[in-house]
Amino acid sequence: MAKILVVDDEEDLEMLFRQKYRQKIRSGEYEMLFALNGQLALDTLRDNPDVDIILSDINMPVMDGLTLLSNTKEKNPLTKTIIISAYGDMENIRKAMNLGAFDFVTKPVDFQDLEITMEKTLGYINQVKGTLQAMRENNILKMYVDETVLNFMGGKEIEAALMENVTIEATVAFIDLVGFTKISETEDPNTVVGLLNEYFDLMVKEIIEEKGSVDKFIGDAVMAVFQGPGHTERAIRACLAIREKMNVIPEYSEQTHFKPQVSIGINSGEMVSGNIGSKSLKRLDYTVIGDAVNVASRLQNAASPSQILILDRCAEKFSGQFNMNAVGELSLKNKAHPVRVFEIIA
Repeated sequence: MAKILVVDDEEDLEMLFRQKYRQKIRSGEYEMLFALNGQLALDTLRDNPDVDIILSDINMPVMDGLTLLSNTKEKNPLTKTIIISAYGDMENIRKAMNLGAFDFVTKPVDFQDLEITMEKTLGYINQVKGTLQAMRENNILKMYVDETVLNFMGGKEIEAALMENVTIEATVAFIDLVGFTKISETEDPNTVVGLLNEYFDLMVKEIIEEKGSVDKFIGDAVMAVFQGPGHTERAIRACLAIREKMNVIPEYSEQTHFKPQVSIGINSGEMVSGNIGSKSLKRLDYTVIGDAVNVASRLQNAASPSQILILDRCAEKFSGQFNMNAVGELSLKNKAHPVRVFEIIA
């Protein structure tokens, strides 16, 4: 329903408008409000901020139409004004347009022409509302979808890109909040979620600082992916920063004795990046998969609190840049042979 406010000091105009547009009023397409001057119109707008169109005369007592227009331009930016006046000279038209009038109609009113003008105005208003809604939805979407996904899908035909994937060389880090389930058992859910979000926010800032992307949140763990030049070095720096930030956070409470610590697994290698899921269900997850990813997850599972584990082949490349200790051989799930593992100290 379009809400239309008619502002004119001619009292019999209300009856005329209701008669001319009675079909649209009865069908619920139009709702019409009336005011005898600009001040009464402002009062009406205060009670009806969702007015779409103002049809306003210029010459009226108390407050004229141009003053009304200047008062509504900023307070009601989505409300559009059509000036209806017998004074159709260029000076009045210019004044009205400069004050933000959407259109100008001269008296005596051709109601068929006015209806066309109103429909055009409503079309513009709906277009603007649609754009604003799309912007709001896009901002919400960005909270749930990583920028990597938007960059990957942008500029492509959606249907063709849904199941597209690429093979990349990258580094994956799994960062788990150790022992967080202890708090979940004693605190109310709202406290748990709020605390978890605080810890996640701290982790994400360090990942973004090193130009990594958050692939997903898995319970109380974060999966991060680093691509491009120096991806392994940047992943290590991010994980060291996360561990350092977590280690200085004090114990949460005397009751739980929970102190946030992280266990981290890092691995580099070739992996497949793309949309994984069901096209029919329209549920997809933009992620990376492959043996290198699985190994990073297994390393995190094997890591102790505040420990960062990495394979020997990755560690040896950065032995001069970071302080590392050999942990020895570990048997990882679904791996035929043990792997040599290093711990990143600093």
